[in-house]
Amino acid sequence: MLLSILSILFLVTTAVLIHFEALNLLTGTISKIKASPRLSILIGILGCLCAHLLEVTLFAGGFYFLIQQESLGSLLGGDIQGHGLFGTPSTGFIDSLYFSLTCYTSLGFGDLAPTGWLRFLAGIEALTGLLLIAWTASFMYLEMQKHWKVK
Repeated sequence: MLLSILSILFLVTTAVLIHFEALNLLTGTISKIKASPRLSILIGILGCLCAHLLEVTLFAGGFYFLIQQESLGSLLGGDIQGHGLFGTPSTGFIDSLYFSLTCYTSLGFGDLAPTGWLRFLAGIEALTGLLLIAWTASFMYLEMQKHWKVK
């Protein structure tokens, strides 16, 4: 139980720090480059996408780590190649990555379902993803305002 709580706190804190640093880096980069507004916005979008993918991979590592502990939970369902019936544990990193992506984006899960402490990590990841995606939307709105002023 303690390992799960500490893992969740570590993952959320690290994801928020990654996002903060990515947006900070993008703010400096976008303001320094002498490019068209379209290119500046494109750089911002691609940079934010990379940050989100890194955060999803971080959470996938957390799922994979907790799955390997066996007593903390598992992902039930078929694996990425469609092998296994519902109820069969999925233990691969690719399955953890896929599940993390569906949680982070609040897409929801259906073919893989968490058990044990992974249920809490899935819920916390969805909340974290929602907040970080909203932060990105706010950041990009402000960047677009700087570059696309109406005359």
